[in-house]
Amino acid sequence: MNIEKIDLNLLRLFDAIYTRQKISLAADALGISQPAASQGLTRLRGMLGDRLFVRAPGGVRPTPRAERLAASVRNALEILSQALADADGFDPARTQRLFRIQMMSDMGDERYLPKLMREIEQCAPGVRLEVVNLLQDNLSEAFDNAQVDFAFGALPRLQGCNMQPLFDDRYVVFFRKGHPKLWPLNGTSPPVSALQALEFVAVHAHADTLRIVKLLGLESRVRLITQNFLALPAIIGETNLCVLIPASTARVFNHAGGFGTISPDVPLSGMTISLHWSRRFHDDPAIIWFRQMSRRLFAKTPYQE
Repeated sequence: MNIEKIDLNLLRLFDAIYTRQKISLAADALGISQPAASQGLTRLRGMLGDRLFVRAPGGVRPTPRAERLAASVRNALEILSQALADADGFDPARTQRLFRIQMMSDMGDERYLPKLMREIEQCAPGVRLEVVNLLQDNLSEAFDNAQVDFAFGALPRLQGCNMQPLFDDRYVVFFRKGHPKLWPLNGTSPPVSALQALEFVAVHAHADTLRIVKLLGLESRVRLITQNFLALPAIIGETNLCVLIPASTARVFNHAGGFGTISPDVPLSGMTISLHWSRRFHDDPAIIWFRQMSRRLFAKTPYQE
């Protein structure tokens, strides 16, 4: 069909429905009534010759045609939004900008999002954040396609983008208070040989923990592989298992006490947590503002809270 027949508002409606998978929520997000949203969807269906969305439990689900259109529509809207923002200048207090950010572990949500949202609430109340989950190998392309604006984490293999180091971190062994073998060593840096008699949890979503265990020859000592960090305090607190995690994460988990750490000199123990973004959008005023804010909030050692 001819693009001249497409109303930009219909594309915004399509993106809102696709994102929220519920027409009423899409209508609320766009500030229109649900009947108006339904009428707009009917028009778009007629123009494209496809149902686009079908009823499903709790809302609607996209058709294959809608799935194929979704990324292109979102990218087009984002590019247009950025172009209009450039033309008007960037005012944090007035912008309605959406930033898509990638956290390289579930702990990133807990570490970065509260401070980001507090700062945004105070100085840029119209700004919205969306956390995305992309494979590291796809990030460079996603940056340049405006599918993601920033990534927080230790990403030494990521190429083709700009970065700002935020702080240095290191892996430590995390365990419960009273652990029969580790508690007497709490706060020390024992030799790596001290790990040979321990039993471990490994975190599947954080590949370095598995690599370190393998390099130390401790694979047979792994009793549990979990998908994320947030389950660790409950698991470690109830068992004699221990886990290799970043020191900044251990500090968050131990804010109320009840746990300890040791710092053996394990392979791959050091890392630099950085903010990454697209070279293509480096000079975008909104991108400059966000990275300056992030540097102000996080560019320090994780122990200077």
